[in-house]
Amino acid sequence: SSSIGMGFLQCGHRVRTSRCPITPSRVALIMKGATPRSIRRVIADFADHDDVRILPHQCAHAVSKAEIEAVLYLHMVESRFHHTDIEQKPQGVCKFYLLKMIVYAVKCATVFGRKIMTLTAATAAQKAHTLSEAMPYIQRFFDKTIVIKYGGNAMTDPRLQEGFARDVVLLKLVGMNPVVVHGGGPQINDLLKRVGKAGEFIQGMRVTDEETMDVVEMVLGKVNKDIVNLINRYGGKAVGLTGQDGAFIRANKMMLESTDEPGKMLDIGLVGVISSIDPAIITFLDSGDFIPVIAPIGVGPDAETLNINADVVAGKLAEVLKAEKLVLLTNTPGVLDKDGNLLTGLTPRQIDELVADGTLSGGMLPKIASALDAARGGVRSVHIIDGRVEHALLLEILTDEGVGTLIKSK
Repeated sequence: SSSIGMGFLQCGHRVRTSRCPITPSRVALIMKGATPRSIRRVIADFADHDDVRILPHQCAHAVSKAEIEAVLYLHMVESRFHHTDIEQKPQGVCKFYLLKMIVYAVKCATVFGRKIMTLTAATAAQKAHTLSEAMPYIQRFFDKTIVIKYGGNAMTDPRLQEGFARDVVLLKLVGMNPVVVHGGGPQINDLLKRVGKAGEFIQGMRVTDEETMDVVEMVLGKVNKDIVNLINRYGGKAVGLTGQDGAFIRANKMMLESTDEPGKMLDIGLVGVISSIDPAIITFLDSGDFIPVIAPIGVGPDAETLNINADVVAGKLAEVLKAEKLVLLTNTPGVLDKDGNLLTGLTPRQIDELVADGTLSGGMLPKIASALDAARGGVRSVHIIDGRVEHALLLEILTDEGVGTLIKSK
């Protein structure tokens, strides 16, 4: 066994946790008898953090229990260290080194002579209940396909991005087959503004001329790579695709009927309506434990590139794959009534009524249309959930209480 000496931690920014906020502080720990095995046992929950660095041990000084607990609750990336990695990392230079020391100290050692318990009886019972609550859902959805439309704030907030990636990897690890379809609306709008072009929408669909299509392809390509890299960073095996790959999403040019002049058709540019999806490439990736990440671009009859609404792609893909669930992440709590109250459960008939009386309109229309088509097309359940809630995906799929609106097929 090898012993661990003294280390020093400095956080460059204010740390906010569920227990307490702390200002930049120094944390010093004196360890005795820590072995590589004991460190490896708990290291999986902790890893690198951009605001963490190691300074010489001479700078160390006493710190409160609250500060140590706050450091422990920093959101960190899973890391896999082998025995040799732990022993060979030089003291004072590896960002991970002190984190290992903190974990070991709180788990099974003394911090300045005081024994610290990581869980109270109440907290332990709550955590155990949450884990046991997930078990029947894991059993029920084992080897089932879950199509997830990723969009809204969950795509732009770094904290929510990381939470989403971790959720997707966890679903894969427990035996489900997540398929991610992403949008890129906010990023497309930002780039269009930078090039001096205003975005235009008709009935929730983006008007897409050739210049806009170039921007759409550029942005969706970058977004796709970012999502793939983030999922892979957390241990998943994500593969990025567009409907152009193998021409697996074929589409025709969309024409919209004017709401002001019934019978008049509106040309909204290079926007596609899906004619067919070949699921072979997705099925192949699923069989190899890969996680498909799909950008909503299709191929037209003359091999032209067509922009397709991501909600529509997700819904149609869920139908074709005979998915167990379709989950749509949004910037709202779910489907709301005219008074702004959340409707937690809906049937296709009830949704038709909400559309007819004008309760549902604007950007919610493509989502609702996609949800209805999927529900009627055989998808067991459709969830429209609040993507602003951290780990909303896990809460909706693995717990008794969800965070949005459930649309059942019947």
